[in-house]
Amino acid sequence: MPKALITGITGQDGSYLTEFLLAKGYEVHGIVRRSSSIARERIDHVRVDEHHPSARLFLHYGDLADSSSLGNVLAEVQPDEVYNLAAQSHVRVSFDNPEYTADVTGLGALRVLEAVRRVVPKSRFYQASSSEMFGGVQNEAQSESTPFHPRSPYAVAKVYAYWQTVNYREAYGMHASNGILFNHESPRRGESFVTRKVTLAAARIKMGLQDTLFLGNLDSRRDWGFAGDYVEAMWMMLQQEKADDFVIATGETHSIRELLDVAFGRLDLDWKAYVKIDPRYFRPSEVDFLLGDPSKARKAFGWTPKVTFKQLIEMMTDADLKLAERELRAKSRA
Repeated sequence: MPKALITGITGQDGSYLTEFLLAKGYEVHGIVRRSSSIARERIDHVRVDEHHPSARLFLHYGDLADSSSLGNVLAEVQPDEVYNLAAQSHVRVSFDNPEYTADVTGLGALRVLEAVRRVVPKSRFYQASSSEMFGGVQNEAQSESTPFHPRSPYAVAKVYAYWQTVNYREAYGMHASNGILFNHESPRRGESFVTRKVTLAAARIKMGLQDTLFLGNLDSRRDWGFAGDYVEAMWMMLQQEKADDFVIATGETHSIRELLDVAFGRLDLDWKAYVKIDPRYFRPSEVDFLLGDPSKARKAFGWTPKVTFKQLIEMMTDADLKLAERELRAKSRA
């Protein structure tokens, strides 16, 4: 039975990847930070008591800021594949916490790579790279050969992690790949990210729980896909004979206005009656346009996205409507 170790297992991508690998017959191990409470709601539906004979999902305490904990977990688990998905991943927050972002998102990846090199050098390694690394590129599709121009502390940290992954592949012969994933969303997306912020607000407005949605740049355009599709690409990269770097994207770009059209339209609402622009949500340096060219991944291992932009936003809106309905019922009982 193959073994996989996932950092960031309790996040959106970690939960979908866990489901995918369990369905493939893997034994899955995840690293979680030790704290007073661990947010496990995204993986609770697939968890089995670790002492039960049928258990194939195991959690371990560790931290990307602590090299020794990473080495200890790798030595215990001896994974065949390591997926580094953990990061401080919110772009706007990275401007407020640049040092923390650099430590966890940038140096954290280096710590995982070095621990893999020392403890399990034959393991295959996946680094979660980001389209934000392209940053300032305008009006053209971004591919693996597009120069990076990071425009946030988060993006700068991701560029550092990307090149460390390339360096470990070339210097030590490790099977280490970068997945340059463009924006990927789902009902499990954090509520501070714009797609989820919009779908949740639309649902709460429909239920009378909210009357205004504050946003920043409505003309910003992104290449949005479904996280459940993208984790399959992560796995496919590590099944290749040679490690390499791949852009994972839909090849389509949509604006925040289009996002609002689909989400509010799903609920028969006119978003223009509820959305207000708030300068606080503008970034110090904006990334106005991101569009990925996934042709290399399609040619190399046949990956293509299955869920369309409209299907994705409607899926998220429907899920958030159920949450809003539950919130309304809870208020009525209180």
